[in-house]
Amino acid sequence: MKVGISLVVIVLLTAIALVGAGVGLNFVFGVIIPYAAIAIFLIGVVYRVLKWAKAPVPFRIPTTSGQQKSLDWIKNDNLESPHNTLGVIGRMLLEVLFFRSLFRNTKTELKDNSKLVYGSSKWLWAGGMAFHWSFLIIFLRHFKYFVQPTPKWVMLLQDVDSFFQIGLPIVYITDFLILAALTFLFLRRVMDSRLRYMSLLNDYFPLLLIIGIATTGVLMRYFIKVDIISIKELGTGLLSFHPILPEGVNPLFYLHFFYVCTLIAYFPFSKLMHMGGVFLSPTRNLANNNRAKRHINPWNPEVKVHTYQEYEEEFHDVMKAAGLPLDKE
Repeated sequence: MKVGISLVVIVLLTAIALVGAGVGLNFVFGVIIPYAAIAIFLIGVVYRVLKWAKAPVPFRIPTTSGQQKSLDWIKNDNLESPHNTLGVIGRMLLEVLFFRSLFRNTKTELKDNSKLVYGSSKWLWAGGMAFHWSFLIIFLRHFKYFVQPTPKWVMLLQDVDSFFQIGLPIVYITDFLILAALTFLFLRRVMDSRLRYMSLLNDYFPLLLIIGIATTGVLMRYFIKVDIISIKELGTGLLSFHPILPEGVNPLFYLHFFYVCTLIAYFPFSKLMHMGGVFLSPTRNLANNNRAKRHINPWNPEVKVHTYQEYEEEFHDVMKAAGLPLDKE
């Protein structure tokens, strides 16, 4: 049902884009919708970040799995249990760039209804790495459509991405790697009964939407040619806030662009915000120095202390009548 609803939404988005481009609403899909999507993205991201930043974190609650720093003669692990800023930066880099916690993740299965078996989950890590790195490289490669001349670092990135080139058009490895990774992630979520039971609508929709973006991009790149010069005119115009709407652009481009704008607008309100949330997670960005420094909650209200002596003085007669021992007779 959740997959079906997501597919219906994708089909509706496809119909809206193709019909809109077919009836001449190119200005809406080429100018208005992109600016609106970026505005929603910026406002949404700022709102989410400010909301996270305002959440009180009075105590150090980092996730640790190694020896904490204590006495000098006890060896500590500054990546597993960082006690300073350098250790936090190192662990954060390993997490953001190489998904370290996912690499070390294990899956559990119940065999014969009696044995709990632990196994490796490296295929999930490999699929996640392939998708995220491919998406990043493709995103950076597309920068050439928004500036003139094309920066040298973009050209270098393209050369590295296409080092298997044996003909024309140039084949980018990430184009097919991202499709393979997305297919694996989607089939894993659909075919695993336990994961399918836990999955929500907002797990399937962005996955299918990104599959749509990648598929239409590959189609335009290798099978259905589009006017790259016109697309670059549109991109540079949007970035300079002087939009130019070229004529004769294939409707497939507007479908691809509409998918991208939908993802941009949807991003701040989805689980995709983990991209920014990981940097604000207190389980990752705090040093585990509880033994070296005392942390006091600044939000603790003043509490009126009621000592035992005051308690006994207040209820002296009642306690004496009940036969309870008293400090003061």
